[in-house]
Parts: sequence; C-alpha cells; structure tokens
Amino acid sequence: MLLSFDAKQKLKLSVTTNKERLSTYLLQEERVVGAMLDSNKLIPEGQGKYKYNVTSFRVFQLDIKPVVSIAVENKNGVLIMSALDSKLDGLGIVDDFNLLLKANLQATNIGLEGEALLGVTVSQPPILKLIPKKILESTGHSVLNGILLGIKTRVQQQLIKDFTNWCKLN
Repeated sequence: MLLSFDAKQKLKLSVTTNKERLSTYLLQEERVVGAMLDSNKLIPEGQGKYKYNVTSFRVFQLDIKPVVSIAVENKNGVLIMSALDSKLDGLGIVDDFNLLLKANLQATNIGLEGEALLGVTVSQPPILKLIPKKILESTGHSVLNGILLGIKTRVQQQLIKDFTNWCKLN
C-alpha cells in the first residue's frame, strides 16, 4: 500500500538593510543554497545540481535518512529549487520512495518572499503493517511540516546573516 503526504510553507520576510541588493545576492546560487540548507550536508554536483543529505530522523523505531538530488536555477530573479531524484539510505525495506520538492525564493520590495511544497509517496514498510494508514500519513505530514519549518527558520536566520556578511564583502 502506498502512503502519500505533503506539507507547504510560505515565507514573507521583511529586510530593511541593503534590500535593493537581495536580487543580486540570490544570483550567488551555491552560497544561497548553502545558507538555506545545512551546507555540511550539501554536495555540489555541477552547474545547478546538488545532492542533499536531509537530517536523519526516527519514526516508529525506523531510522530514516533521505538523500535528495536538487536542481537549482534562477529564472527572472526567482531562485527555483526542485527535486530531481531521491532515495532513502539505510532503509532497504521500502520498495517505492518518491520525494517532490518545489520551492521558490525572490526579492521583493519588502524583502524576501517564497513558497515551498514538499511531498512524499512511499510504500508502507512491512514492519508498520499493523499501524493504520491514517496514523502513518498524519505522522508523515508532521515530519514534512517539521522539515519545512526548519528550512524556513534557516532562511530567517542563517540566510539573512549570510546576506549581511555578503553585503560587507561586496
């Protein structure tokens, strides 16, 4: 049986200092992606492509370690991220796993605005057959919301800190 769950987050972040330079900063693709995600878990794989080892987590006694290949591009001043491929490391009991990521971030007249959608479709592991589908999907929604909230917090703190440092150097 396939389980499916998703989460969505929006961001409206006011920036007062140097906000006219935000669109130029967003062109610093590797720097921006490294500030949005944990740069220690991010591996550049060529022009606009990265492998990201999502922070592992434990659900129902299972250690989950997603690895996602991400494409990043800047289109008309909008930084767009999407998942190209994904897998679960260390969890050989799952046959089907698909991760959907669609995210964007852009400079606006108030600062930064963005939106992210994260979705997962996965086969139900045999070890979890006795747990009702609704409970598994509810847990999945909670986990994905937690991941997106973590990224949103990094944008609000780490990305703004990096932007401030970048402005001092440029």
